[in-house]
Amino acid sequence: MEVILASASPRRKALLSKLFDDYKVIPSDIREMVPRNLEVDKCPEYLACAKAEMVSKGREKSLVIGCDTSVICDGKMLNKPRDTNDARIMMNMLSGAVHRVITGVCLCYMGKSCSFSVSTDVEFFELSEKEIEEYIISAEPYDKAGGYGIQGKGGLFVKGIHGDYFNVVGLPIARLKRAIDEFLSSEDLKDKQ
Repeated sequence: MEVILASASPRRKALLSKLFDDYKVIPSDIREMVPRNLEVDKCPEYLACAKAEMVSKGREKSLVIGCDTSVICDGKMLNKPRDTNDARIMMNMLSGAVHRVITGVCLCYMGKSCSFSVSTDVEFFELSEKEIEEYIISAEPYDKAGGYGIQGKGGLFVKGIHGDYFNVVGLPIARLKRAIDEFLSSEDLKDKQ
């Protein structure tokens, strides 16, 4: 069976390599918009489904994995920073606080789909102005939700986590493996395989 990751994230690619030796990367090109009334906690799973469903069109015999990760602090979703000022605002919000990282995942195969979300709490140390300024002039914050990467220099800000570390990186691989096994062995799919 062909496996397709509907994401161009290098971090997700590296993590998916722990589950599959061979897979394709076909990023979706959806506009990342969510319904106005959708709860912030539900947004990552909604977007993961939109990405997976878009990439799976015409590829029903491939297992398509869509993902989206959000950082939520004080009820606000922190996307990828647009510029240094945006990154500075995010780092100041995260400083000394606990935030949530939610990754939504959607699997599509043979016209069927299933989805789930994983949430991890992350606590930051209080950050000095110097730490923030040094970080935001690096290239690291700008392609990551919340403006930091726990697997990079951003990991130096983390006081502790409660939950799945790989979820914070962008792909909860342990939960994903179990979801794939359960999904592919479901009665709905057994008839189609």
